[in-house]
Amino acid sequence: MQGLLLIDKPRTWTSFDVVNYVRRIVATVEGKKPKNCKVGHTGTLDPLATGLLVLLVGKEYTRRASDLSKLDKTYEVTMKLGETSTTADGEGEKTVLSDVQPPQADVEAALAVFTGDLMQTPPIYSAMKVGGVRAYKLAREGKEVVMEARPATIYNNNLTSYEYPFVKFTSHVSSGTYIRSLVEDLGRELKTGAWMSDLRRTTVGLYDISEAVTPESLNPEQLAASLQQLQ
Repeated sequence: MQGLLLIDKPRTWTSFDVVNYVRRIVATVEGKKPKNCKVGHTGTLDPLATGLLVLLVGKEYTRRASDLSKLDKTYEVTMKLGETSTTADGEGEKTVLSDVQPPQADVEAALAVFTGDLMQTPPIYSAMKVGGVRAYKLAREGKEVVMEARPATIYNNNLTSYEYPFVKFTSHVSSGTYIRSLVEDLGRELKTGAWMSDLRRTTVGLYDISEAVTPESLNPEQLAASLQQLQ
């Protein structure tokens, strides 16, 4: 069994949960133990995020994971103004920072500021390695974590709705861009603070969420029918 599989990742599932779930189905089809089946992903989503996860099934496909991980992505983002979060999302400890309600024009201006080629500092609660150790592991152990800024490209940020304190927008970005960092930057620009309350990935390169299936809908027949060839 070889191919590319588009999954609509549910909220609270980790990317590895999805991989392991699909690997067990592949193992059933091929009559193997799961550990002997090749299934990988081309870029993780945080557990609280939903949306498009591109999986690779079979040895011929998993060996190309690094190439596919460099594709641009599009996200639907919701951020909450007026507070900050230690993790920049809903999991962290919140601190009320401001009750100022920026006008929509200011929100749109801030979204425009953070477009183009820029330097971005990843969140300390991320899978980025610092000294060979995942940053989130060091942060959870209470150790000081210093993250270095890295280049990212944000092609556009488009406001879709604003009902204080919630701002919804779509963001088309390069691989390696951290949306939680973008939200924190927007909160600083607006002088209100902000954290990411919802995130949904809708495209990865040419692949679209409309083509994806949910893990719960998968069975051996559905999996075989859903496998795609590389574009």
